[in-house]
Amino acid sequence: MTGLDLQMAQKVLDSQPFSRLVGARITAFGDGSAFEVDIRPELQQQNGFVHGGVLSYAADNSITFAAGTTLGPAVLTGGFSIQYIRPATGRTLIARSVVVHTGRRQAVVRCDLFAAADDGTETLCAVAQGTVLPARN
Repeated sequence: MTGLDLQMAQKVLDSQPFSRLVGARITAFGDGSAFEVDIRPELQQQNGFVHGGVLSYAADNSITFAAGTTLGPAVLTGGFSIQYIRPATGRTLIARSVVVHTGRRQAVVRCDLFAAADDGTETLCAVAQGTVLPARN
């Protein structure tokens, strides 16, 4: 662990204008990370599903924050891929990430994205994997 905690992670998230725009919140930080975004009409595409860009945003941030638990707070996403499994509908989008491997120069992180219904039932809608690098000046 890097000395960061959930409260500090939320402050970092709140400093991102786009994260504030979508209303993201970090709900777990330590052994990986978890993000939530309330699903609302502004985040949907024309068929009423959460827009793929919102899922990608959630995966990217969750992956990067998870890697920060092992690499430290100054990290950047080196790249990630996402596979959409089914359309996301419901009340809340949840992105949960775990670090699969950390080396000196990078971390590899897996992210599962779920759509939670009003009754709390979660449905897997996408999976992502990314590589995160320490930021160097």
